[in-house]
Parts: sequence; structure tokens; C-alpha cells
Amino acid sequence: MDARANTTVAEVEGIVKRYRRGDETVTALDGISLAIRERELVALVGPSGCGKSTCLNILAGVDTADEGRVSVCGARLDGAPEDTLLRHRRSSVGVVFQAFHLMPHLTAEENVSLPLALAGRKDPERARVLLDRVGLSKRRTHYPSELSGGEQQRVAVARALVHRPSLLLADEPTGNLDSHSGEAVLALLDELRAREGAALLLATHDPDVARRADRVVRLVDGRVVGESPP
Repeated sequence: MDARANTTVAEVEGIVKRYRRGDETVTALDGISLAIRERELVALVGPSGCGKSTCLNILAGVDTADEGRVSVCGARLDGAPEDTLLRHRRSSVGVVFQAFHLMPHLTAEENVSLPLALAGRKDPERARVLLDRVGLSKRRTHYPSELSGGEQQRVAVARALVHRPSLLLADEPTGNLDSHSGEAVLALLDELRAREGAALLLATHDPDVARRADRVVRLVDGRVVGESPP
């Protein structure tokens, strides 16, 4: 990590998230606080069900905290109306999912361009440049069903970066890949993070993935129980 990168891109302070499960109330996040700096790679680690995905969803603006403060790129998301959250999702944040979530009826290039299209923007050159960077320039007209799992995830990485987000969120991005493809995707995420200037928060339960991070934050039962270099 660049030692000069001290600008805070995202911060959560004392966030709490509860869900109803029948007659039971489940606390997914129990007062966690976390700050992510520019160009930093932070690994959020812990067992399944510890709150990693919930934290990412709140930072992505697809879920809201019941308590606490959430700020991304200087904008407050806690208590924000849906139109503010929509603008946030389309401009400030990019998300890479474990399950790829590519549109099956769109080509690789069209999938990468989708965030721009949803925001009413056109920049076909940007999509082509990113597909070249992820090594798929010759596959840009192929559909997801014609791509391997590793290739689909690389398309998803390019899509997450196409609108130049300040914060990149990756939720178990290697979970559906073999070890070789997973390693390639991790290297790609790290390279593009540095090149594009985005901060990266990566949720994982894999210690080998966490070793790539500048900092590791450990969650158990919705609480931060440790924070350290990998």
C-alpha cells in the first residue's frame, strides 16, 4: 500500500443490523466500526454467518443499518433516501460477487458496459480497455455461457470498475473458482485496484486470500474481534 494514501474512502461507526427470522430477532452486525483508506486492500475475515456480507451490502447501499453511521466518499448513507443510495451504487462503489451475476443475454462487453448504461452514460472504449486489461479482448463478443468460470469472474471485475468507483467490494470472489483461476482473479483485483486507485474491501474466510491484504479485520458473531496486518 502507498504510505501516502491516507484519505478515508469509507467508514462505518457503531453500525448495528438486525433481521427478523420468524419470531426471533437475529443481530447480524453488533456495533462494528471500520475505516478504509484510499488504495488500501482490507480483508474482512471470519466464519460463515459472522456478518461479512451484511457489512459489504451496507457499504454498497443495497442494505441499511438499523443504528450507526455509514459514510462513503464523504456522503452519509445512513438514513439516506433511495435516490441517494441509487446514485451511490451507480457512481461510488463497484461490487464483485461470488456468483458472478452476469446477464446471460448480454455479451462480455455489454455486461461490462451495463453500469454505465444504467447511469445513462456511454463509453464503449472504457469497456474495451478494461476487457483488454483482464485479458479478454478477444472474448468481448462472447456470452457468459461461452466463458469459463474464471473468465466470467474477470468480466465481473471489469464491470465493477467500469464507472471508476472509489470503493471496490468483493464478496468471496474466488469461492466458485478452482485454485488456479482464483489466484488469477485475486492478482487481477490487486493490480487493477492499484492502477485504478480504488480502495478494496474483500470478504473471505480463506486465510490464503487474506494474506494479500494490507490489513485484516476479523469478525465473529457480528463484532470486530481483531485487526492486524495479515
